[in-house]
Amino acid sequence: MSAPSPAGYPRIRVSGPPAERSRQYGELARERIAVIRAGYERAFAAKGIAWAEAVRIARRHLPAIERYTPELLAELRGIAEGSGLGFDEILTINCRTEVLNGASRATGAAIRAEFGECTAFAVEADRRADGGAVVGQNWDWLEALEGGVIVLEVERPDGPDYVTLVEAGLLGKMVLTEAGLALGMNTLVSSLDGVTPGVPYHLQIRSVADAPHAAGALEILAGMPRAASGNFVLADASGAVLNVESAPGGPEALTVTGSADGTLAHANHFVGPVAGGHDLAPLAMADSYARLGRMRRRLAAVPGEFGREELRAPLRDHVGFPNAVCCHPDPAAEAPARWKTLASVLLFPGARRIEYTAGPPCAGDWIELDCAELLA
Repeated sequence: MSAPSPAGYPRIRVSGPPAERSRQYGELARERIAVIRAGYERAFAAKGIAWAEAVRIARRHLPAIERYTPELLAELRGIAEGSGLGFDEILTINCRTEVLNGASRATGAAIRAEFGECTAFAVEADRRADGGAVVGQNWDWLEALEGGVIVLEVERPDGPDYVTLVEAGLLGKMVLTEAGLALGMNTLVSSLDGVTPGVPYHLQIRSVADAPHAAGALEILAGMPRAASGNFVLADASGAVLNVESAPGGPEALTVTGSADGTLAHANHFVGPVAGGHDLAPLAMADSYARLGRMRRRLAAVPGEFGREELRAPLRDHVGFPNAVCCHPDPAAEAPARWKTLASVLLFPGARRIEYTAGPPCAGDWIELDCAELLA
């Protein structure tokens, strides 16, 4: 499995209408898409789900996709055409949350083996040294998928241009847009996952990239039935920050919070109620509670403005090692199930800038991407 180079993850730029730019995406990222396709087949198998069954689960969400996000079907088909894979294969890796969360709900205590973790935060503009809001996140996921990560830059006529750090073949992950929207996220899992039809999580993420601001992102999420649990950490160029905690369902299954002190943080458990269900984090990601506590404490310890070091330092926290905010592979886990921080990311929506590390932030150099030319 190839690791990222010292220069970071590969940058791929695509342009044009949906079908054309997505075909370019598939062609340019073909080798890394193959890594992700094979990696998720192994991850599903570790949960007892054969690839054919994963495809069946993914196709169950097609009616909701066709009704609420039909424009994204052209993007999925374009990626499939360019990569040489079938549409069902690309659909299924984009439904990886629905496949894994559904298996987790069904298998109870066994779910810990296949879940990564993410710890995220946001800081409002008036707490920032340069006057711009920021979203920060450690993206922790299966170490075996590291060789499939890319930075995707999308230039398009049908919506705001955007940049996303993502597993190749997926529509989006951490996102920064031309409209000045920054998006981070956290995995959540509830008793409602795997039984609620709707728009898959990674298609929700891609839909949010169309929003003009943080409030618009909330409107998009509230306007569609969602198939899986997830959390969205948002900031925009106006300086606003917002957290949207989402369970499967409609607007009644959203818990929305702003910031009381200029900061907010989230990990992998529900802070608000789960309408009609319950949180599975105590079984799935029990270290989430300590990680959220550490992140909140580190943010609260900053007395005034957040400069570069104040933003980066909380992401290097090792309390609870190896399953800490800065996550490292657990030697007690089998190799296919080991996870780590694949990227530590800071998104600056006002400056249209991304800073990230390829791997844990305690060990790697920060890479700065000036996206102003694309996202002007």
